[in-house]
Amino acid sequence: MTGLKTVVILFAGFSAIAESMAAQVPVRVAPAHLQGPRSLEEQTQAAVIRDYLQAWQGFHAALEQNRPELLEGEFVGTARDRLADTIQQQGKLGIRTRYQDRSHNVQITCYTPDGLSIELTDNVEYDVQLIEHEKLLTTQRERARYVVVLTPAEVRWKVRVFQSVPE
Repeated sequence: MTGLKTVVILFAGFSAIAESMAAQVPVRVAPAHLQGPRSLEEQTQAAVIRDYLQAWQGFHAALEQNRPELLEGEFVGTARDRLADTIQQQGKLGIRTRYQDRSHNVQITCYTPDGLSIELTDNVEYDVQLIEHEKLLTTQRERARYVVVLTPAEVRWKVRVFQSVPE
């Protein structure tokens, strides 16, 4: 019973952190399902979830404002490069994209033995609005499954891989 009680307490704590970071968007954090020999400390999991949700906020701001430099704080490598390319392309077309999160269902699936990568999945629901010259062209509700790899940098975890995959 003690193990179950600990999982319930951890889940409630991570959910509270995640919800406060996502501006009241429902965030469900499933218990980690690690594929590897390394265990995951509570503080590490909380930091990863916090930084991942902050990356979503940075992603939203960068796409809505067509400012790729807003990705720098949360994204590195391939993830940053691909998103920056998308922002540059939509800027050339004179459009912006606004995202509104509806829910996140996050689960950490891998923590590498060297501690240099954490992989998680996120089943996310969000609205996407396409805006051209301040005119709303369309709004769509989307559901997607993301595979995300984060790596530690200075004092936070940064998104290195941010890939939508078929559900």
